[in-house]
Amino acid sequence: MTTFSQLRELHLEGNCLYRLPNEVSGLQHLRAIDLSRNQFRDFPEQLTTLPELETLNLEENEIVDVPVEKLATMPALRLINLRLNPLSPEVRVIAPPLIKFDMLMSPEDDAQAPPP
Repeated sequence: MTTFSQLRELHLEGNCLYRLPNEVSGLQHLRAIDLSRNQFRDFPEQLTTLPELETLNLEENEIVDVPVEKLATMPALRLINLRLNPLSPEVRVIAPPLIKFDMLMSPEDDAQAPPP
C-alpha cells in the first residue's frame, strides 16, 4: 500500500475481505474506495483518517455499527453507501442529525439479517 501513496481511487469490491491493513491510513490522497460485496463485520476505521476521502462504498457487507462521530468530522466525505448491511437501530437514529453528507441505507425491512 505504501508504494501507491498517490492513489486516488481503490476498487476492492467482491474480494471476500473482512479487514483492511493499517497501511491504508497512509493513502492520504485517496478520494474514493469501493469495498462493496465483501465480508466486513467491523467498519474499517482506518478510512476515517483520510482527509481527501469523498466516496466510500461499503454496500452488501455485514456491518452493524458505524463510527458516526468520526465520519461527521471527515472534511471531504460526500457519500457513504451502507445499503444491504444489518445496521443497528442506533446508527439509523444517530446518523441523520450528525452528518453533512449522503448516507445511503436500506430500509430496515430490506436490510439483510446478520448471519446466525
